[in-house]
Amino acid sequence: MKKQNIVIIDYDAGNIQSVKYAFERLGITVIVSKDKEVIRNADKVIFPGVGEASWAMNSLKENDLIDLIPDLKQPVLGICLGMQLMCETTEEGNTKALGIFPVSVKRFTNEQKVPHMGWNQLDDLKGGLLNGIKPSDFTYFVHSYYVPVIEETIASCNYIVPFSAALQKDNFYACQFHPEKSGDVGVKILENFINL
Repeated sequence: MKKQNIVIIDYDAGNIQSVKYAFERLGITVIVSKDKEVIRNADKVIFPGVGEASWAMNSLKENDLIDLIPDLKQPVLGICLGMQLMCETTEEGNTKALGIFPVSVKRFTNEQKVPHMGWNQLDDLKGGLLNGIKPSDFTYFVHSYYVPVIEETIASCNYIVPFSAALQKDNFYACQFHPEKSGDVGVKILENFINL
């Protein structure tokens, strides 16, 4: 893999360190930063997230990152809450989000155990982010809110309802699952992102 300038957006969201370690295990040095120029000049940007949506949007606002993220031109990968914040709104705290993907995030009903937690299969795979991933491959999820299946869905999953496991629109990519916790499948997805 060629050397690249990979930046993880730092807005005090939960899973930054585990994402950083996942790239370091691939031999890739990453920078964790909230500096707008550092983020803007990156070859690739990672937008992670674990936590509550309205708190996370407030943190992005406090760090003056809300207008920056939708304006980025390089490949951007949202992970878990990062993916949900790339949508228009979320039912979590009735929060207005970044509006990159034209969809609203919904809460799972309580028909089964919520949060959806653990390993689940990916279906309907398409696009370069998922090269080499097979239908029936498993990834690791932890979430109570989901993105419905839309035109920009590049992988789906089923828990209570079918939902988007991954999205793509232009240079923006996103995973509801945690590639950094998804074993060899997750490693392959991170490698695919680096090679985009």
